Amino acid sequence: MAVNNTMASEKSASNTLRVRRTVAYVVLGIISFFCLIWFYMLFINATRSNAELGQGFTVIPSTHLGENLKNLFHGTIPVGNGMINSLLIASLTALLSTYFSTMTAYSIQVYNYKGKNAIFTFILAIMMIPTQVTALGFINLVRKMNLEDNFIPLIVPSIAAPITFFYLKQYMASNLPLSLIEAARIDGEGELGIFNKIALPLMKPAIAVQAIFTFVSSWNNYFTPSLILHEDKKKTLPILIAQLRSADWLKFDMGQVYAMIAFSIFPVILVYLFLSKYIVGGVTAGGVKE
Repeated sequence: MAVNNTMASEKSASNTLRVRRTVAYVVLGIISFFCLIWFYMLFINATRSNAELGQGFTVIPSTHLGENLKNLFHGTIPVGNGMINSLLIASLTALLSTYFSTMTAYSIQVYNYKGKNAIFTFILAIMMIPTQVTALGFINLVRKMNLEDNFIPLIVPSIAAPITFFYLKQYMASNLPLSLIEAARIDGEGELGIFNKIALPLMKPAIAVQAIFTFVSSWNNYFTPSLILHEDKKKTLPILIAQLRSADWLKFDMGQVYAMIAFSIFPVILVYLFLSKYIVGGVTAGGVKE
């Protein structure tokens, strides 16, 4: 009798687990559909002409993708330069932001010195200040330094990234054993060597996550570059997309707009596809503290 009750209980638990798993898959499938349908619509519209787009949406791709891209790259807007500019700014921003934010987090986590908690609190307070609040002063500083139409004001300030620092600090508190640092010091390794040879490799998942987020944020940034970059050859893709959309009605071509948007987000999609495992692993490890 006891054996039958045990088997019935196990069967019931198995059925409950199967139902929960099915519901989870259905919910995730629905969420994935609504997340991806917009990308599908974007790429479908990129294959259609301006006249076809005026007739409404269809689920079948058209044959005007090549024509849209040809008109886009042979038009008055320097799309190729915009792609190179965006790649340069976003890549350097991600590199500098993650490296120096990791170094700052390492300083707060590993060393004990007077005022450390005050510095940490100050950095967190900066996170609460919107970019728009400091934009006017920043632009005035850029003008006084004669750095308009220059990439330096868009790259160098990324060294001070409070949000990136905070995430890396939390990850480091969970995954960087201080005993390993002490052992390296006993072995005679210098402080910079300990950071580059021990701390950075242990922080790879978190650094990869923040590099992706910083890259995407810089790639999609429109506000600050639009205030600094005025020459067409220096502009980034978000500015050029807005410029293309604001063309007069005689030159306006919605097919080109969709093609350019699809062209601009394609590198970001590739980054997520190749590095998505780091996002999951880094977020999971950073959210668990031993």
